[in-house]
Amino acid sequence: MFNESLRSTDVRRIAVIGSGLAGLTAAIKLKQQNHDVTVFEKSRGPGGRLAAKRITDGSADIGAQYFTSRNPEFLPFLSEFAGDSSFAVWNGQFGFQDKEGQWQAFPDEPRYVGTPRMTAISRALSAHVTVVSETRIERLAPIEKDWILFDTNGQPVGEFDQVIITAPPAQTRDLLSQSDLPELAAQLDDAVSRVLPCWAVAAHFEENPWRHHEGMRCDHPELYWVANNSSKPDRKRSDVEDNGAWWVLHANAEWTERNVDTPPEQVTEKMIAAFRQLTGTEVAVTDTATHRWLYARSEGGANPGYLWFKEQGIGLAGDWLSGGRVEGAFDSACSLVSACMENAVSP
Repeated sequence: MFNESLRSTDVRRIAVIGSGLAGLTAAIKLKQQNHDVTVFEKSRGPGGRLAAKRITDGSADIGAQYFTSRNPEFLPFLSEFAGDSSFAVWNGQFGFQDKEGQWQAFPDEPRYVGTPRMTAISRALSAHVTVVSETRIERLAPIEKDWILFDTNGQPVGEFDQVIITAPPAQTRDLLSQSDLPELAAQLDDAVSRVLPCWAVAAHFEENPWRHHEGMRCDHPELYWVANNSSKPDRKRSDVEDNGAWWVLHANAEWTERNVDTPPEQVTEKMIAAFRQLTGTEVAVTDTATHRWLYARSEGGANPGYLWFKEQGIGLAGDWLSGGRVEGAFDSACSLVSACMENAVSP
């Protein structure tokens, strides 16, 4: 199956697999080019790493904890398509532990969060494109110059000229393998090996157990990151009286790998005990929520920005291709769309 070169005026039918920030950015950018774009999402709603979990009287950010903006186009894009009310600066003290266990200050730069939760950004972005939810794409099948997408029930869900995949590298590799594209799948072997898992626990304390920082990168045998979720803007409901605080605890990759199949209740108990050891707090925990990320973040390796297989008309985008930060998903999607358009008008 081969895609021919296209004129810039041609309207393309493009499938985007995954409705995280990379997928939604790519879809919006392609729609701006007047292409017919459909986004497929395996879950009930968009989000990706911009994830939140329901808790008593609200939600807690269990995925990406914040994002920065170094690309001058990123915040204007969010303002235009998600709206200024969907994100805000997270003002607070942020620290990290050095090898001696002493707390040092994070670099001084604005840190942003979705309001009133991280998913507010992705949900607002998704309103600008067509999203087909609760549909996991299992394989692609060539038909003449196009691709037919099939879901996990073996049902065709559409015919497209091009396909953009924004799933984590392990899931992307599986999809390419199941689509009889072993050469493309093999190119992701190194990226798959560099994606790290993470157990996340949200815990409600009767009162704030630590007042020195709002977010902390830990040098600890179990914990990688802990943060006061209640300190983020618009997290506390005005109609609910609560003097306590929700904290989000992220385990480090090594501990998560050793405990990847440990029952969630045991993980919760161990991680709260580790947090008590880290902070010295004895404040009572009144509620918890736990989530296991098998593909939490990418570490090391090449950062090509995107992968575009022109001959097959398949592109890959995601933060794992562009440094691992939230903003990297935006950068990756923009770079891929530019590559698609440049190749479309090339002789």
